[in-house]
Amino acid sequence: MARPRAQDHTEKREAIYQTAARLFAEHGYDGTSMSQIAEACGVSKALLYHYYDNKEAVLFDIVDDHLERLLEAVGKVGEEHASPREKLEALCIALLEAYRDADAEHKVQINDLKRLPQARQDELKAKERALVAVFSDAIRGAVPSLGGGNPLLKPVTMSLFGMLNWQFLWFRPDGPISRRDFARLATQLVIEGATGVELEDLKRGD
Repeated sequence: MARPRAQDHTEKREAIYQTAARLFAEHGYDGTSMSQIAEACGVSKALLYHYYDNKEAVLFDIVDDHLERLLEAVGKVGEEHASPREKLEALCIALLEAYRDADAEHKVQINDLKRLPQARQDELKAKERALVAVFSDAIRGAVPSLGGGNPLLKPVTMSLFGMLNWQFLWFRPDGPISRRDFARLATQLVIEGATGVELEDLKRGD
């Protein structure tokens, strides 16, 4: 007969993978063992295996939960904004706020998702694509010239993600610029930089 799950099973799993995220971010996925995770969580290795069969399962939950939180954050940005520009800015703010206190999880997503089996990678990458689609649609609304199948939409979208995703390397809460300030700066750079740009213009120097 299967052992019944404790009522706090989900909460304990969450505590485990959040601790593991910090260890993976600090020591690397390969440099972290299940024994180290158990020790950092203050539980026995046997108890850890009650919650997770292996380290891959821990890694999946770290990235999956992180992406779900990002999707939830941007999903709360509605259509009430006065302009497409304001909506894009609101999405950037929402994403950066969701990154707050999630540097470890974000670093693990960037560095270690590729270590999962392909089927599990595909599941997570589908969520990444859904997140990108939200921003791609918002950029198309704010920069109409990027609509109609314009091949520059994808590179512009990914450039915005490049700015937002790597802010954890340099951003400091006590620095001269806030998350909201940076969200507005990124929005301005994307909209003003991409407006009126044509692919043929970029190829003139080839």
